[in-house]
Amino acid sequence: MPIKVLLLSDSHSEHTEKWALGLAARGISIGIFSFNKSTYNWFKGVENIVLLHETDITVNAKKAGTKLQYIQYVSNLKKTIREFKPDILHAHYATSYGLIGALSGFHPYIISVWGEDVYKFPNASGLHKSLLKYNLKKADEILSTSDIMRNETRKYTHKDIMVTPFGVDTKVFSKQAVSKDKDTIYIGTIKAIEDKYGIKYIIEAAKILKQRITNKKLKFFLIGPGTKIDYYRGIVKEAQLDDIIEITGRISFTEVSHYHNLLDIFLNVSIDDSESFGVAVVEAMACETPVIVTDVGGLKEVVEHGEYGIVVKKHNAIEIADAVEKIIGDPSYVKEITAKARQHVLRKYDFNVCLDKMIHIYKTHLD
Repeated sequence: MPIKVLLLSDSHSEHTEKWALGLAARGISIGIFSFNKSTYNWFKGVENIVLLHETDITVNAKKAGTKLQYIQYVSNLKKTIREFKPDILHAHYATSYGLIGALSGFHPYIISVWGEDVYKFPNASGLHKSLLKYNLKKADEILSTSDIMRNETRKYTHKDIMVTPFGVDTKVFSKQAVSKDKDTIYIGTIKAIEDKYGIKYIIEAAKILKQRITNKKLKFFLIGPGTKIDYYRGIVKEAQLDDIIEITGRISFTEVSHYHNLLDIFLNVSIDDSESFGVAVVEAMACETPVIVTDVGGLKEVVEHGEYGIVVKKHNAIEIADAVEKIIGDPSYVKEITAKARQHVLRKYDFNVCLDKMIHIYKTHLD
């Protein structure tokens, strides 16, 4: 009989999608219990994956009392557990999903911390901190996507924490030839179009570079969904940069590798210290596209400055522009760091290696 794992995780998250599809392809039977509805049915017709619960719930994480709204779903979860009969319960997020998982009383119980659940949530109040500690106490295993986030999580538990990166498919994400204008420098990001991902500073850097670089055309892509798309389109138009900046909105996951290979430079200039890992950065590195990241969260862990890419200070458009010029002006440097970056990804972040690690963890708790 295959191992049955019930994932408590948002069905609209690309990370949920990746883990579920990867595990299912390895013969693990996956059930999904989600508080949010997916934008498309990526799980429809997929063998070994079943959506067991999906709803829409809005909670203000800054108010401890409203966070307790999740308790009303504990009975739904217990019913789901009785019907699905999982071998493992795995919550992806230590607070919302972590809370109902802890209250379900099911074991073996695994929690994966994701970022804001350990960086921001416990700092909101004493009750928030107590809730996080309670959830982690109930877990049989705690997982983190990065070393830096593991260190943050250790503030709230004395348990061992294993690092399980999200990982990327290094066959899909690899260097490939794409058709593009050789007289154009393509620069972009693949992140949600939200303030915390430094979109403002990319636009400011684009304005600086438009003035500095006159012998080449520039094309910036801001790729991803988000609540601030219309706002930033307005900013781009007002700055008279709509000739060089395109905000695409969400793209299909099947298009992501194409864009990484189209780009001459990939940016992840997040200003959010809870940035836990940076999957899109690893995808770019796997495609041997030079990367520029900010010195926040797990980004500076993934990208060693000068070795696999360039790390700049957050909130700093001038440093972004300077790093872009460094990459444009030094092809031999770019060739060296991108080759090293690809090997770094193969060693540490290949998705099949990450899947092996996760399945080993599951089996350890069933022996």
